[in-house]
Amino acid sequence: MSKISPEHLARGAYVYVRQSTADQLRNNHESRRRQYALADRARALGWTEVVVIDDDLGVSAGGVARPGFERLLAAICSGQVGAVVSIEASRLARNGRDWHTLLEFCALVGSVIVDEDGVYDPRSVNDRLLLGMKGTMSEMELSLLRQRSVEALKLKAARGDLHTTVAIGFLRSEGDRIELDADLRIRQAITAVFDRFAMVGSVRQVLLWFRQERIELPAALYEDGRRSVVWRLPSYNTVLHILTNPVYAGAYAFGRTETRVRIEAGRKHVVRGNRRAREQWQVLIPEHHAGYIDWPTFEHNQHVIADNTNMRGGMARGSLRRGEALLAGLLRCGHCGRKLHVAYGGTHGTVARYHCKGASINHGASPVCISFGSLRVDEAISREVLSVLKPIGIQAALHAIEQRVDDGQAKIRQLELALEQARFEAARAQRQFDAVDPGNRLVAAELERRWNERLAEAAQREAQIEASRSQAATGLTPQQREDLLALGTDLPRAWSHPSAGNDARKRILRCVVREIVARVADARIDLIVHWHGGDHTELSVVKNRTGQHRWSADVEVRSLVTQLARQLNDGGIAALLNRLGYHTGRDHTWTETRVRSFRCSNEIEVYKAGEREARGELTLEQAADALCTSKMTVLRMISAGQLVATQACKGAPWVIKAVDVQRPEVRKAVATPANRPLPADPRQISLEFQ
Repeated sequence: MSKISPEHLARGAYVYVRQSTADQLRNNHESRRRQYALADRARALGWTEVVVIDDDLGVSAGGVARPGFERLLAAICSGQVGAVVSIEASRLARNGRDWHTLLEFCALVGSVIVDEDGVYDPRSVNDRLLLGMKGTMSEMELSLLRQRSVEALKLKAARGDLHTTVAIGFLRSEGDRIELDADLRIRQAITAVFDRFAMVGSVRQVLLWFRQERIELPAALYEDGRRSVVWRLPSYNTVLHILTNPVYAGAYAFGRTETRVRIEAGRKHVVRGNRRAREQWQVLIPEHHAGYIDWPTFEHNQHVIADNTNMRGGMARGSLRRGEALLAGLLRCGHCGRKLHVAYGGTHGTVARYHCKGASINHGASPVCISFGSLRVDEAISREVLSVLKPIGIQAALHAIEQRVDDGQAKIRQLELALEQARFEAARAQRQFDAVDPGNRLVAAELERRWNERLAEAAQREAQIEASRSQAATGLTPQQREDLLALGTDLPRAWSHPSAGNDARKRILRCVVREIVARVADARIDLIVHWHGGDHTELSVVKNRTGQHRWSADVEVRSLVTQLARQLNDGGIAALLNRLGYHTGRDHTWTETRVRSFRCSNEIEVYKAGEREARGELTLEQAADALCTSKMTVLRMISAGQLVATQACKGAPWVIKAVDVQRPEVRKAVATPANRPLPADPRQISLEFQ
């Protein structure tokens, strides 16, 4: 071997061992033995120091980072490698970049490359050409194999016969087909997921119900190439996978995900499992096999799930949110087309207000498009929805009764199936224990422990069933059934019932209303309600003017305070309003502070001392002093129409013009006792003497 020099033998021979996948590690043992045997070939060629690099066992060479290969390159660059030994070029590299990098480094430091066919010197032009061709053929071989396998998979998938794994609830049958699982417990558990989602319309609510009722769902567990079923409380992804997998609708789908490649830190990074839109699925065959739901139901479920998703743009309504606003996610601006946002204010943060701030978010300083309070709009939409639902009120009440019964029966049925399986497991454990030799205590003790565990699990299931049955027995009483039916005939009372929370009201609104377009014009809010059935209803709601809100005092109180503020201070106004029985907007009595706050909110000037005199007005007392008479005489003159006076309301101070007091006829009426007004009662006896 003239290509191997003493300089090469003075350095080490590095044997590179690699298998591409974990499956090859488990099954292809001969290939691995052949690669390890290359160490003996290196010794036969004269090397005494042989280093085996097997860090990349189970690692693909298709652009993925390989620590063993990087270790080999580092050793070559440091001058420690005299020969690189591998079974073939494909073990060293599967792409041109890695292969030519290796050749370049070996040529720089004078290392040779050894495989089963011979020894090659990268510094030689002929050997370099031959090595380059081997690398190109290895890369081409990989591409051809991949192309053939991918096309074969696509052809099989187009027929609906490609099943890498089978979803829980299905089994692989003869002819490479799938069919419903024969296990009744598995089938009914999956059916319960779809039934519950049809009731509540939310993946999270389905999850919470299953975990609250302690109902387990099946899951597939793969060990040593075999599938087993385990039962556990579901997670969110478990429920979401069942509801979004088209296989449960009897459809075959292939190519729902894709692999994306990007460059990270100078290397190829492969990301698998990226979901595609349904229009990009490679194969979709509806009615391919028997399913748990039909295809229209599946599509409706996907629409509901997508509509409940937040942060998906302006076309999705989003999930139900906490808060007092009933129409969150349903309102759309009729001016710009964006969804309306909800803001909460007030002392306790419970006062809702709808506003369009999409332009402000997108463009910065743009003004708010429209804004209005939630109370009147929510009330108007609620009345319209109740009027639409009124004919089916009794039917809804009966459905609620049936649903309560069905929930209890569904839970009991799942527990009964779990009990039946637990008894089967206990009986099998007993048969295994009975079949073992009693003298073999090492095995008998373990089988006895398993038997006891199965018996304890069966006893636990029986206790759960008894508790559920006792709870179901104490369900709706006859009186409760009558009350529920009565609420069915009186939907407004049911709607405002204390037990009916905002979550239930929002869910009802979303069941019948698809979207509401709002437009503010002058002092009115014009609404167009788009129902799910395709109909439209137009409503108009009066918009509160500035300063008007649900805690505003009556308009009569504002007018009264405006007049009284020209005659009395705040304390006097508060006392008069309380005597007249007026209350604040929050139904409180008036105080000096509340009157002052009310004046400031309504921009009413405070009373200033001397302003009545400046206007030439007198009080009742001042008029009596000016006429040198009593207040009762002045009151009689006002009643008789001899003296002009005004009063803001009963009990308010009289307003008398000073010029009216100085009129001659008024002075004459005071000076002439006979002309004084007398009571109209004929039983009144005169005190005048003849």
